[in-house]
Amino acid sequence: MEGLVSHPSSPLPAYVPLAEVVRSGFREGVHYGAVIGLTADGAPGYTRGPVEAPMFPRSAAKPFQALAALRAGAPVSGPELAVAAGSHSGQDIHTDTVRKVLADAGLTPDDLRCPVDWPMGRRFRAALLRSGGEPDRLLMNCSGKHAAMLAACAAQGWSTADYLDPAHPLQVLVRETIEEVCGEPVAHTAVDGCGAPQMAVSLQGLARGIRTMALAPEGTPEAAVVAAMRAHPEYVAGEGRVDTRIMRDLPGTVSKIGAEGVIVLADTDGRTVAVKISDGDPETRARAMVGLTALRELGADVSPVADLLSVDLLGGGEPVGAIRPL
Repeated sequence: MEGLVSHPSSPLPAYVPLAEVVRSGFREGVHYGAVIGLTADGAPGYTRGPVEAPMFPRSAAKPFQALAALRAGAPVSGPELAVAAGSHSGQDIHTDTVRKVLADAGLTPDDLRCPVDWPMGRRFRAALLRSGGEPDRLLMNCSGKHAAMLAACAAQGWSTADYLDPAHPLQVLVRETIEEVCGEPVAHTAVDGCGAPQMAVSLQGLARGIRTMALAPEGTPEAAVVAAMRAHPEYVAGEGRVDTRIMRDLPGTVSKIGAEGVIVLADTDGRTVAVKISDGDPETRARAMVGLTALRELGADVSPVADLLSVDLLGGGEPVGAIRPL
């Protein structure tokens, strides 16, 4: 198909079973993938599947992108920084914050280059439909990241019309930042769903990068990003979303989901888990249980979110089975 280029150095990864779908005593399906858990001292302590194979973190890379924007001088902090590192639900608190970041930089929503979209949060999407609303760039879950990128460009005097070009100074800085904190070179660059460059690293590199930020000394840009996410989890995702729930109920834990079955978790001691579900986990039902199970195996207390360690399957409106980690 025109526009699609194969990547010959990307063989099929040897993904392994991570979660099973059991209905009425019968195994209906299996979620395959890979997971790595780093211990408090940074050593691999839980490894299943091809954790060194390149993969796209997708939105789990947003903390790195927010870090690059902060390093470039984006004047964002608190909720503004949390929404930059997040995938928001399109609630009013999110769109109002994004609009403020743009206004403070002398910009408007028309400067955003992310596509128009409906709110990611189902409840807020339904409410918008009922009210006769329409998709908007501000509602796109990545608009916070884009606004922070634009604010960084404004602070540096860089052009804003082409800020998504991989050769733009901001995107060069994003790449350098990812390679620095993840401790490995970017394996491939693609176009993400929001139009921004998406850079492939290994699952181990993703875990290493988030761990580096989670343990960064106070006063550093790395620590500022993580502190904003921990303090304002409702801006990282939104009401009813997994990231917000985990960060609220496991204080100090950082949680960031990415598309195509990705999640990364880090606690205050440095224990960090990164997960990739190979089928993309479209219902977002496997990655969190796999990640939290791995975090528990590393010795973390995940009991406040124990209900996320399995998912009921319904038949006739009643539980008849479950999705559970293997």
